[in-house]
Amino acid sequence: MSLAHTTVLLWVWGSLQAFEIVEKENIFQKTPCPAFLMFDNAAYLADMSFELPCHCKPEEVSAVVWYYQKHLSSSHTKVLTDFDGRVLTEAAYVRGGSDMLVRFSIRMFSLLVFRAQPEDSGLYFCGTRKGDYFYAYDVDIQSNEGMVATFKDEGQEPFEDEYHGDLHVFTTFWEWTPCDRCGVRGEQWRIGLCYLQSPDLSPRYHKTMPDVVSCGSQAVPRKLRTMARDHVPELLVRSCLVSCEKRKTIREGMLAIFNYVSKVGSRPWVPQVPIQFHKQRLGHGLIISCPGARPEHAVAWDKDHQHLYRTQYLKGVNRSMRVFIDHGNQLHIRFTQLSDRGIYYCWRQGVRVAGFRLAVKSRGHYQVSFSDPETRSVLQLTLIGYLLITAVFVTIHLCRCCCYLFRCCPNFSP
Repeated sequence: MSLAHTTVLLWVWGSLQAFEIVEKENIFQKTPCPAFLMFDNAAYLADMSFELPCHCKPEEVSAVVWYYQKHLSSSHTKVLTDFDGRVLTEAAYVRGGSDMLVRFSIRMFSLLVFRAQPEDSGLYFCGTRKGDYFYAYDVDIQSNEGMVATFKDEGQEPFEDEYHGDLHVFTTFWEWTPCDRCGVRGEQWRIGLCYLQSPDLSPRYHKTMPDVVSCGSQAVPRKLRTMARDHVPELLVRSCLVSCEKRKTIREGMLAIFNYVSKVGSRPWVPQVPIQFHKQRLGHGLIISCPGARPEHAVAWDKDHQHLYRTQYLKGVNRSMRVFIDHGNQLHIRFTQLSDRGIYYCWRQGVRVAGFRLAVKSRGHYQVSFSDPETRSVLQLTLIGYLLITAVFVTIHLCRCCCYLFRCCPNFSP
């Protein structure tokens, strides 16, 4: 085949691809919207990030505006975007506890919410700047504070379903995560959220199954929601073992340089993953996050050659735990000790991705900063103590004045 024929074929193939993309976009724009606004139910765990696509919009609408209401009858509506639909937020700069208007992004008509919190539960509307809605969601963000972990290797079983008359409360589990380690024994888990089934649900909400929605849905009457309040999310954990994929971590040229530098004897230690160095004061707390990890990812932690399994280190396993892993996959070290020194390795989706070399110092100058939570706690305790002493002082003198005026107390003066 000549070069000219090949060029023509590539040009035709590229044109067909472009035509296919245009056709898909036209189909998306012409998707009919429902005549009566309905709400799609969606449930997530706290600290997760999720996307709400705007599945339909009029063809003449070039930019959508997202709105938020806490309740359907609420008179207060938040506008989650500018009126051109051009709000972008980087997930790396979003922290838990940030305001809702900081934790969302608009991309390709979809609403992205980062590190969602239970107070973000409510109704989300996709519409126009004039306030015309054409798609809506009923979002339920379930708290992970009372989350219960179930370890299958220890013979534990998930919660049993609850029945209260026509009300059926149960747990719906997500798919198993990949094994969090490779080459050694690892763990995998699945998240279970609270759902219920009842014939008394509001018909205005879409349901994946007949009469089934998440426990915090707006479709659930207040009476039924109170009855299902004690059914908390679950975390099901089990062991796993997978082999590692062969990866070329260090190029041969780098090895040659290290061999030349060391000349004779053993080669210098070369980390297989990026290592970050951190100094921590003795007795202070520390929280380590795995780079690029989200709560739904399979994340594991090792200290040097010790594997920190969730069976022993998950938050809530032991109330007196000083080192634990929370439900957001962060490693907590409370009241740092000298024995905490070492390298903490982070696994993400079965691959070791980063390390943190922790050094603990017992002395040295420490610059006080109001951004430090411990500094703020000391100031708050000092202020509260000062206010209590002042209140006691004023109370005593008021009592003495009352006794002096009404002569109801003896005179203790000499």
